[in-house]
Amino acid sequence: MTEIENNKGQAEDLVIDKQYRLQEKSKAIEIIKRGMDIAREEIPKGRVATYIPELGKVDPHQLGIVINPLKGEKICMGDYDVRFTMQSVCKVIMLIVALELCGREAVFSKVGMEPSGEAFDSLVELDVSNSKPYNPLINSGGLALCGLLLPELSFQDILRFTRSICSDPEIVLDEVVYQSEMKTCSRNRSIAYLLQSKGILKKDVEDTLRFYTKMCSMSATADSLSNLGVILANDGVCAETGKRFMPSRTARIVKTLMLTCGMYDGSGSFAIKVGIPTKSGVGGGLLSVSDKRAGIGVFGPALDTQGNSIAGCKLLREISNDLRLNLFYDPEWNKETEEENDIIRGIRGSHVI
Repeated sequence: MTEIENNKGQAEDLVIDKQYRLQEKSKAIEIIKRGMDIAREEIPKGRVATYIPELGKVDPHQLGIVINPLKGEKICMGDYDVRFTMQSVCKVIMLIVALELCGREAVFSKVGMEPSGEAFDSLVELDVSNSKPYNPLINSGGLALCGLLLPELSFQDILRFTRSICSDPEIVLDEVVYQSEMKTCSRNRSIAYLLQSKGILKKDVEDTLRFYTKMCSMSATADSLSNLGVILANDGVCAETGKRFMPSRTARIVKTLMLTCGMYDGSGSFAIKVGIPTKSGVGGGLLSVSDKRAGIGVFGPALDTQGNSIAGCKLLREISNDLRLNLFYDPEWNKETEEENDIIRGIRGSHVI
């Protein structure tokens, strides 16, 4: 199914501002449709997250996307309204809340700011080479953040904030997925006890684990994620209401970590190939932020070997440059290959070794 929602005024095209223009509306739709077709070809190469039994039952062939620009029309395609659990996408919300509630110093005393280079649920770097999680967007980092939040907030507090910042009152705890995860969370439990042994996690391990897993089990849609993304793209402010959800500094920290750490041990490759700050979850969700341009939500439950949506990543790669979503896109710098060939000839002619 395909739907185009015009809920942001009567703009005829997806104008972001005088400098950035995604594309004329019909052209944008054409680009996204073509990208969806190409991305669907990747689905057979992926697998759903069977290590969580309930996620293993999800139809892997689903794919949906919402492009939510600061100005202009929201474009929704495919399975954009299908509900799935946020899983690690919720770590973006955890980080926003922790930075605001506890402060930057407290947060980064518990977690680092560097890519881990390891799988999202790895214990190796924490046990062997570091005294705290490398960053807040891997499982060990999320558990460490929960240790900060749990004394101050309940799950219901987080749920209310999530509904608000995602503009989705229908976000709930998926109880079935939650119970399924709690029965199979031995690895996260091991990480939590390791954090406790290092003095990073001060609260009860089982309480922290339940709190963390409930947040991962919040339901969402690609549309929900795009609503969060467009707030981050607009410096923490809702463009429609003018409400500020976070200070500029918090928005910048979150987006930077999404770019450098949001795709686990595939973050560097994704940054080069796609160039959009993104956070993934094993439920198939992708939250992407094209700064000053658009928020993007994607759902595609078939995962690659790193735990990222295989079709979703391909789709973002296909549309990133054509829709001018790449973080480093600039209309003045988007030169054609003739100039690149001139540069190559210049290098060869200079005899640089």
